[in-house]
Amino acid sequence: MVETFFKYLQYEKRVSKHTLTAYQNDLDQFQTYLNEVFPDFKPEGADYGIVRSWIIQLADSGIKPTSINRKIASLKTFYKFLMRQEVTKKNPMTKIRVMKTQRRLPSFVKEAEMVNLLDNVVFEDNLSGWRDKLILELFYSTGIRLSELIMLKETQVDMHNHTIKVLGKRNKERVIPFPKSIVSIYKNYLQIRNREMDTKNHGYVFVTDKGEPCYPMMVYRIVKNYLAESTNVEKKSPHVLRHTYATHLLNKGAEINAVKDLLGHSSLAATQVYTHNSMEKIKKAYDQAHPKA
Repeated sequence: MVETFFKYLQYEKRVSKHTLTAYQNDLDQFQTYLNEVFPDFKPEGADYGIVRSWIIQLADSGIKPTSINRKIASLKTFYKFLMRQEVTKKNPMTKIRVMKTQRRLPSFVKEAEMVNLLDNVVFEDNLSGWRDKLILELFYSTGIRLSELIMLKETQVDMHNHTIKVLGKRNKERVIPFPKSIVSIYKNYLQIRNREMDTKNHGYVFVTDKGEPCYPMMVYRIVKNYLAESTNVEKKSPHVLRHTYATHLLNKGAEINAVKDLLGHSSLAATQVYTHNSMEKIKKAYDQAHPKA
């Protein structure tokens, strides 16, 4: 049933490759535990006590609560699937509770540093230079995820209305505006790309120097290198630029529900974490200006 579950995730739920790999790793680890402690025992027959004993072992071995909670989420999805398929009559995850975690504020780049990176850093006048600049501009101007940027096709870019259409998590489609300043960058990049290599039929916007679609680690390295050179932010990744996008919007007075829709969040709670950064800015302004502060 485990293989059937993975096919369900891949073809019906259409989860990303990254998510599918995470599910596979979590269930493989659970099966390994069963093999060691309860030989010849299949996950389908596990009860509350067995699952709880695995979670306790994970905690005792020093696994972080956030990682344990992800494994709990994987098992919950798995056993819900088994219940629907009538493979099991009792869900062992019903009484399992997630572990408490310390909520960390998302890292983001300061506004002045972001302006300096995009406006003052000199990018080379070649394919890689224009590609790198467009990647950074799109991440900061739209807040899209790494997977959404890599999968972006030319047909999803509306130059006339200055919008891009992306397919996010759970196959949710959303349209995101971008500033007019990106138009010239986009056109220059396409012109150089199409001039220097044979046009591929895949239709993706971002390509390697050989014309193949960009891959996650390549984009990650590009962003990390530029953030390391021009900013003091602790974490350096494409997701930090997504945090930066959301934080700067809220700092400038954007309505939180609008930011939620732009980010493609399914719930407002996921967006509210960025309001903490905005509140810190408000408190600082209060401390500097109020006579009683």
